[in-house]
Amino acid sequence: MKLLFDENLSPHLVAGLSDVFPKSVHVRDAGLSRATDAAIWDYARSLAFGADQVAAFLALS
Repeated sequence: MKLLFDENLSPHLVAGLSDVFPKSVHVRDAGLSRATDAAIWDYARSLAFGADQVAAFLALS
């Protein structure tokens, strides 16, 4: 599984967790700095970042 790290988390997490979660991305590196939550969710869904977790979260929202 790959993760998309939000702006409130350190970009250093991507490198630090790359052995466990390869292909993870920080929103800053995806060009989503200061993006709305909806834009970040759309990006995550479109690239299948933890798709099961996104779906579960959205069901609870």
